[in-house]
Amino acid sequence: MFKKRIGSDPHENGEMTGGAAGCPDIWELEDGSFAIIGARKTHELEPLLPKTASRGHDEEIVVIPRKTLIRAKSDIPNE
Repeated sequence: MFKKRIGSDPHENGEMTGGAAGCPDIWELEDGSFAIIGARKTHELEPLLPKTASRGHDEEIVVIPRKTLIRAKSDIPNE
């Protein structure tokens, strides 16, 4: 199911995250989709969604730090 990590290990070089339990992280799945491990912020952010955005009943709003996505940039496929 999990194919490969996108970006660097969140604990690389001894870094510790807030929960110190492996979060945040981005993974490519075998089917080509991506799994994001981050802080669940649906309750706080859903009321602030722009009118052109919505959340399905089976979806969550998850937040990852900016540096997590920037570190993953070179691993994200173009297609």
